[in-house]
Amino acid sequence: MSVGHACVDVYQGAVAALVPYFVAERAYSYAAASGVVLAASLLSSLVQPLFGVLTDRWAMPWLLPLSALTAGAGVALSRVTGSYPLTLAVVALSGLGVAAYHPEAARLARVVAGGRHTGMSWFSFGGNAGFALAPLLIFAVMAAGGLPASPLLAIPAVLGAVLCATVVRSAGSGIRGAGLPVAAGRDDWASFLRLSGAVVCRSVVFVGLGAFVSLYVRQRTGGGEAAGTAALFVLYAGGAVGTLAGGRLVERYGRLAVVRRSYALTVPAVAGLVLVPGPAVYLFAALTSAGLYVPFSLHLTLGQDFLPRRTGTASGVTLGLTVSVGGLAAPAIGALADATSLRTALLPLIALPAVGRLLLCGLREPAAPGAVAAERTDPRDPAPR
Repeated sequence: MSVGHACVDVYQGAVAALVPYFVAERAYSYAAASGVVLAASLLSSLVQPLFGVLTDRWAMPWLLPLSALTAGAGVALSRVTGSYPLTLAVVALSGLGVAAYHPEAARLARVVAGGRHTGMSWFSFGGNAGFALAPLLIFAVMAAGGLPASPLLAIPAVLGAVLCATVVRSAGSGIRGAGLPVAAGRDDWASFLRLSGAVVCRSVVFVGLGAFVSLYVRQRTGGGEAAGTAALFVLYAGGAVGTLAGGRLVERYGRLAVVRRSYALTVPAVAGLVLVPGPAVYLFAALTSAGLYVPFSLHLTLGQDFLPRRTGTASGVTLGLTVSVGGLAAPAIGALADATSLRTALLPLIALPAVGRLLLCGLREPAAPGAVAAERTDPRDPAPR
C-alpha cells in the first residue's frame, strides 16, 4: 500500500516539478505556469470528497489500479502537446486519478494498519516519498531524452497499478468488505471544520512553495536546473522523513500537541526560506519540510476520528479538498510574482502556518476507534485529552 501510494503521489509532485520546464521551453509567465498547477488541483479538489462519500457507502478497491493509471497518463501526456488548453486538460485528468485513489486507499490502509498511527504514517510516508522522487524523475527523464521521452513518465503508474491490483487480489473478499468500526459517538463537525481550515493553510504554503521554490532558488543562488531541483527535492524528501517522525512522536506527546508544535515551527522555517540568502536556503527548506509533513498522517487520523461515521468523507477532505485548495491559490501567487517579484509573492506564506496554529487552539483529542485505543497498553503512554 505504501509503495503504491508513492507511485500515485509522484504525479502530484511531478506537476510542480514541470513548472520550470514550462517557463523555460514554452515561455509561460508565472501566472500561466501556476495555472497548470491549478488544473491539476481544481478537478481533484472538487471530486475527491465525492469519492470519499462513495467509499463510505461501498468498498471500491478496483478504483486503486484504475486511478493510478489515470494519474500517470495525464502527466505523461502533458509534455507531448504544445497546446496550453490541452496541457491543462491532460493535467486535470491526472488530478482526477489522484482524487479517485486517495479516499479508498486511506480506508484500506487503515484497515491493514489495524488503526495504528505508526502504520498510517508508513502509508503517508509512501505518498510523501513519491512527492520527493518526482523532481528527480522529471529531471532524469528530461535530461535523458527531453520532450520525446515524456511517455517514460507513465512507468510509475504501471508499477502502482500492478501493486494495487496485487493487494486487492491477495486480500480477497476480506478487504473488500472491511471497514473501520463505527464509533458510538456522533460526528464532531465543528472540530473537523477547524482542523480542515488549518490543513488549508498548510496546503497553500506547501503548494505555493512546491510550484515556485525551484525557480526562486535558481534566482537566489545563481544556480541552474540542478540547484532548483535540489531545493524541491529537499522540500519533498524532508517531508517523507517527517511523516515517519510524526507517527513516532504521537506515541509520546499525543496527536494535537505534535500538530500544534509543527505549525509553530513552520512559521520561522518559511521565513528563513524566503528571506535568508545563500546556501542556507536548503537548511530552511528542510525545516519547512519537517514542519509541513510531521502532522501529515495525523491530519488524516484526526479527521477520521472527528467523523467516525464518515471516514471516507473525512479522508476525501483531509487528503483531497483541503490539500488541493493550495492549487487554487497558486495562480494568485503567480500573478503577484509577475506584478512584483517572486520573493514578494512568497512573503504571505510566512503568516499562514500561524493562522493554522490559531485554528487548532482549543481542539480536544477525539475518541479513537477501538483498534487505536488498544495501542495504549503502557500506562505511561499519554491518554487522549
